Amino acid sequence: MAQRRSSLFFVSVIAFCSVLGGIFGPGLQPVSASDTPEEDIKSSIKQFTKVFDLVEANAAEKVSSDKGIYKGAIPGMLRTLDPHSNFFDPKDFAALRDDQRGRYYGVGMTIGVRNGRTIIVAPFGGSPAYKAGLRPGDVILEVNDKKTDALSSSEIADLLKGPRNTHVLVVIAREGVEKPLSFNIVRDEIPRFSVDEAFWLRPGIAFLHISQFNENTGQEMEDQLKKLGENNIKGLVFDLRGNPGGVLNEGVAVTGHYLRKGEVVVSHRGRASAEKPYLARGSSNGQNYPIVVLVDRGSASAAEIVAGALQDHDRAWILGEVTFGKGLVQTVYPLPETTGLALTTAHYYTPSGRLIQRDYSNISFLDYYYGKRTDTKNLQDVKSTDSGRTVYGGGGITPDEKYEAAKLNKFQIDLLRKYMFFDFTAKYFGGKENHLPKNWEPDANILNDFHEYLLGKKMDFTEAEWAENNTWIKQQLKREMYATAFSVEQSQRVATETDPEVEKAIESLPQAKALLDKSKKLIVQRTNRDGRP
Repeated sequence: MAQRRSSLFFVSVIAFCSVLGGIFGPGLQPVSASDTPEEDIKSSIKQFTKVFDLVEANAAEKVSSDKGIYKGAIPGMLRTLDPHSNFFDPKDFAALRDDQRGRYYGVGMTIGVRNGRTIIVAPFGGSPAYKAGLRPGDVILEVNDKKTDALSSSEIADLLKGPRNTHVLVVIAREGVEKPLSFNIVRDEIPRFSVDEAFWLRPGIAFLHISQFNENTGQEMEDQLKKLGENNIKGLVFDLRGNPGGVLNEGVAVTGHYLRKGEVVVSHRGRASAEKPYLARGSSNGQNYPIVVLVDRGSASAAEIVAGALQDHDRAWILGEVTFGKGLVQTVYPLPETTGLALTTAHYYTPSGRLIQRDYSNISFLDYYYGKRTDTKNLQDVKSTDSGRTVYGGGGITPDEKYEAAKLNKFQIDLLRKYMFFDFTAKYFGGKENHLPKNWEPDANILNDFHEYLLGKKMDFTEAEWAENNTWIKQQLKREMYATAFSVEQSQRVATETDPEVEKAIESLPQAKALLDKSKKLIVQRTNRDGRP
């Protein structure tokens, strides 16, 4: 694309956006009204064009369209608006759509960089990579006869992706095997389930984890609840930790399953749009059992909508940390050249009317995302839940019960930072079958082997530290070795079953039941008083 054409393309970003509704938020028609006089806008565009032409003609290094427009001017403009408006170049926009659809075509594994080499972190259970026999720790040497030494992990990932039913040759080096191993893998559709964990923690108590909200999340949840047998649930631990959000309508669908039909899930309003409420559809079984929702500082956007609505309607007990505080609606506008613009067009409000968004007016972009956060609730934004409990807006969702995970000690940090469990597992299975008996637990022999492995790696620890961390070491070994012997999904289940916060959530189910009982009594009282539900 010519550089001059890029200048004109920038103008088209302002003037001719079309709408792709329902990706982040509802579709909104572009408006021509502006707080800035038309002549000022035209003048600003002319000034930008002149500046870009000068840079293009005189900069010490040639300015590419990608660098000057995609990575510079447009993101710079958007960051003056708010922290969440964003521009997607063609590659990022395609990745966004894959992410929202919850699927792509390839071999199905995560990869990462370790000591300058690209390794397989884990194949997804049931994927072509998993079926072919690729393992965590395998070093990727070649993809389709192309050596990977000088390639980034994202470039290697692009080589692994491709149309369904096409072949890709992957050559790897494996611990304990002298010669490289070759795998001829047939690419397939790789579904990335957003409801990635659903199982019984113990009789009557179910666990549900949603990693993000894509276009299939609501249906995935319904399928998992049906598979479990929702009528047998006596209590639900609903995990939204680390969930960055996603598709608004799917967040509404998930929440609506647990509320009465017609109850407000969330509303939004903005400069170009009137207030719009989203209502629950209700379900036959979703109101019959207590729920504890787990959140943390990584729970954002649609995850906060779910937590906020369930809290406002006294439908769930919220446990964990104050959430991220992302209550801005992004409408995604597809643009020419297969690019896209996610523009903030409105604000989200919980059913009680509190604002979810955290204040970003006097904070840097980096501090907003990564800086230390304090309790940012707005004492002027005071609301009440259905039963009269006080809740605050303006700083994410404050849990009903705060939970702070125990901090890792120096010994634990060192082992994790240096990938000791991961590397030991790769060495342990290297050159032999990667199988373990069902319900396998680390025994004294494995612990002794790991102890000797750490000494061989010159890890600095005392025998007292080893003894003090014995239980934690067993848990980490089990989790890591399950990823290779069974699947990464089984490994995650092990992590969940040994998670102290999940155990705390089970202990908090009585509080959730008390909320549910009180809510049902209020509904009966209102029905008797008003003669209607």
